[in-house]
Amino acid sequence: MSAHTILIIFILFFILEFAFKAVLILLNIHESKKNRGSVPSWFKEYIDTSKYEKSTAYTIEKGFLTLLSDSVSSIVVLAVILTGSFGVLDEIIRRTSMHPYLVGITYFAVLSLFFYLVSIPFKIYSQFNLEDKYGFNRMTVKIFILDQLKGLGISAVVLIIVLGALFFFMDKSGRLWWIIASIGIIGFQVVINILYPLVVAPLFNKFSPLEEGELKKTLEQMAEKNDFSVKGIFVMDGSKRSAHSNAYFTGFGRVKRIVLFDTLIEKLTPSQLAGVLAHEIGHEKKHHLLKGLILSFFVTVFTFFILDRFMNYLPLYQAFGFHRASYHAILVIISFCTGPFTFFLTPLFTMWSRKHEYEADRYAVEVSGNKEDLKNGLIVLAKENLANLIPHPLYSFFFYSHPTLGERLKAIESIPPIEN
Repeated sequence: MSAHTILIIFILFFILEFAFKAVLILLNIHESKKNRGSVPSWFKEYIDTSKYEKSTAYTIEKGFLTLLSDSVSSIVVLAVILTGSFGVLDEIIRRTSMHPYLVGITYFAVLSLFFYLVSIPFKIYSQFNLEDKYGFNRMTVKIFILDQLKGLGISAVVLIIVLGALFFFMDKSGRLWWIIASIGIIGFQVVINILYPLVVAPLFNKFSPLEEGELKKTLEQMAEKNDFSVKGIFVMDGSKRSAHSNAYFTGFGRVKRIVLFDTLIEKLTPSQLAGVLAHEIGHEKKHHLLKGLILSFFVTVFTFFILDRFMNYLPLYQAFGFHRASYHAILVIISFCTGPFTFFLTPLFTMWSRKHEYEADRYAVEVSGNKEDLKNGLIVLAKENLANLIPHPLYSFFFYSHPTLGERLKAIESIPPIEN
């Protein structure tokens, strides 16, 4: 297959992906507009009409911003490919006569910085206009700038380590490099999962043990009931950046922890927080993080296997503007150009994630012995975060990593009574 044919096929799939995503976003916006004045019957007792209309307006504005951001980034990616800029940048960096590994790392760094700069205006608008308009933004310009600099610094360290290791494996590991590299990548992910709560997260937020009081007592009882060390429960000062509320589970072994946003603690009662805590413990007990790593391993193996098959296929490089084969060039092609061909697999991964959420909800209900704490906690969170209560079914099917609130409440109600 010629380079010209490869490029035409890519452009067709690229346009198809963009058009399909745009249609999904527009369908979701239309769904919100259609339901703007009608609070779902199952939610009427929890939210007034004005609050509900505010949540639909928030959804609509976020949808249009996403559509604009996706449009700009897609145009930029297509322009870079069609103008041969990938290859031009490659030739410029090669003239420095650096070691090939450093050429590849520099190439990725420059390219990543370029696309970061393309995205930054949308991040600024989202944070200081959209989020501020709806009462969520609490971030100062100083914190925003520091966050961006810290993020760039961490990304640079990760980029150097991962790409350096990958180039080494590709260069020195023979024909089975793709298996060895996959094992190395997953090993690195495990290390990151261990180091993230200890080293990375504290660079951005302060994590404190629970304070003495009714809440700590309630959560201690729930943690002990589930054989989860209360030392692994932390409160994060999320309120210095946003009014959004959340909780998450992270880490392995002795560094595993559940993080509760301070905004979450402000909005939920101790019993509701216990329901949320039980849900997060459910993720740990059901080994969802480990299962995610296993899935990631097989996806990585398959990706590197495909990459290996095309490593020396010159027309592929030429289609994207490169003049010669190289390790960093094939990685760029895989990183930036496979999205249109794999986009339609997205529902498989979101379905997997939603399945885990249902499992964690069921675990929380079974160990607590009641449904109301978790249900009420989820309802308050949806209300305060201005969640989209009725997304378009096709949009949520493709993009939602969590079930909709209505789906979760229905699933919780269907759980059989717990016999003592």
